[in-house]
Amino acid sequence: MTKLNKQRKIFIVLSLIIPMTLLIAFVVVPAIDLFRMSFTNWDGYSPDKEFVFFENYIAMFQNKDLWMSLKNNAVYFVAHLLMIVVELAIAVILTGKLRAAKFYKTMVFMPYIINGVAISYAFSYFFSPINGAFDAILKSVGLESFIRSWLSDPEVVNYVLAFVSLWKYSGYHIILFIAALQSVPQDILEAAKVDGANSLQLFRYIQVPAIMLMVDYVLFDNIRGALQVFDIPFVMTAGGPGYASSTFTLYTIKTAFTFSNFGLASTMAVAIMFMIVIIYVVQNYIIHGLILKDRRKS
Repeated sequence: MTKLNKQRKIFIVLSLIIPMTLLIAFVVVPAIDLFRMSFTNWDGYSPDKEFVFFENYIAMFQNKDLWMSLKNNAVYFVAHLLMIVVELAIAVILTGKLRAAKFYKTMVFMPYIINGVAISYAFSYFFSPINGAFDAILKSVGLESFIRSWLSDPEVVNYVLAFVSLWKYSGYHIILFIAALQSVPQDILEAAKVDGANSLQLFRYIQVPAIMLMVDYVLFDNIRGALQVFDIPFVMTAGGPGYASSTFTLYTIKTAFTFSNFGLASTMAVAIMFMIVIIYVVQNYIIHGLILKDRRKS
């Protein structure tokens, strides 16, 4: 047994060498270099990098356009956060005995596997003020008064883009929830039904607690996706009009490649990493606190 244990340990170590090497080479080292670059004033091509201490961080906090972009990110975050409950409910329905469930699962997941740029172009035509299908639908049902400049009106453009984001990514979350729900032991569900538990009680007290790891992942994916959203606003509006639909990542890339300020762009990238971690910790603490409080009441 001792020899077998040694062989297992050697196998585990050898198996971890390649992924750990790739992780260090393509994640850890670039992250350290990014953090170092955030303290410099570099234009992206000069051989010398001027060390400017915390000037980039001060400039970032004083940038009003950047704060507007971050506010736009909040629209995506809140929209997807509210949608998680709906996604979980749909997953429960599709997990049950539903006719043509496989077909519905395929249809739900289909938008996620379509290229994001293609989806953005398709919805650009859909919401176009010139022969756009959405305006035509509103006219056909007598709702002409609701017609707006969907992609150029600062008051509605971010909600339109958030809707496109929901259409693309909600199916991915639903499939994840379905996979998690299918891993819940059926004997536990059957025993609860025998004890008189209804569908809502099964969902609240058995299914949701059993898939909390997946819920945590979806919540984290929501934070990461909301702060790093890029392709949809870039293709559909290019961040316009002005910075009305710009996002944090879009503004960061524009700072680097349009204004040639890689130092400030690196500072923004570092800020995104910290925001993702901080928001996730706070969100996780609040949600798990509410769940624990609910369990104590029950």
